[in-house]
Amino acid sequence: MPWLAVNMEIDAALAGPLSDALLEAGAQSVTIDRPDAHRPSVNALLALHTDVAALLARAAGHCRLAEVPAFAVARIEDADWVRRTQAQFPPLAIGERLWIGANWHGAPPDRLVVRLDPGLAFGTGSHPTTRLALQFLESHIRGDESVLDYGCGSGILAIAAARLGAARIDATDVDPQAIETTTQNAFANAVSVRAMLPDDLTPATYDLVISNILAQPLIVLAPLLAARVRRGGRLALSGVLEAQAGELADAYAAWIELEIAGVDDGWALLAGVRR
Repeated sequence: MPWLAVNMEIDAALAGPLSDALLEAGAQSVTIDRPDAHRPSVNALLALHTDVAALLARAAGHCRLAEVPAFAVARIEDADWVRRTQAQFPPLAIGERLWIGANWHGAPPDRLVVRLDPGLAFGTGSHPTTRLALQFLESHIRGDESVLDYGCGSGILAIAAARLGAARIDATDVDPQAIETTTQNAFANAVSVRAMLPDDLTPATYDLVISNILAQPLIVLAPLLAARVRRGGRLALSGVLEAQAGELADAYAAWIELEIAGVDDGWALLAGVRR
């Protein structure tokens, strides 16, 4: 089926937040061309009958932009999208153990493999915030842990945790599409992940809680997420600009001393142990 491809240029500091906001507003997929440029190009794929102006206005509002950036819209066919997708999502090796790749990539025999095709929910491993979260999991999961992936998107973090040996993995998201996608991706990877809406989570604490969303929601969720971490367990938060790290750490200070555990292209992952 045909799609709408939206292209816009924006200051480099805003390209990542705008990409995340576009996905939250309903874009099917988002990529950033020339990420090191002063004004990179942000490209969003939308369903054919999307109200483009309304979706962009929602995304701009999430980013607190004064106005919607100038944009161009083009119609593309399925075959064009497949070719673009395959070119823009190369496989990714994480640490010494993990490998993320789409079904059209050949997997190395000596890695724990996560198969994930770009789809309707955020998370293919290509964004710095997702890479940081995957690197944290690869470094800290040694087997038999209980894990909560809060804001699961495609399920990539939950599936990676299962591949790395976690014993019980719950995943949650406010978007029902993300729950469906996570369930499908877990099945395709032959791992056990319980995906559900937040209201359906049972009362439980976890050895590791990980969340890759945005700074402001993470600040609002501080009491909830901290309460989900068992005493002595770990919390890892991604989706945060390095400049926002101090504000986020302050929001969790009553329960967990968060410190920057990794930085990638201006984004930071904060982590700490529950007191």
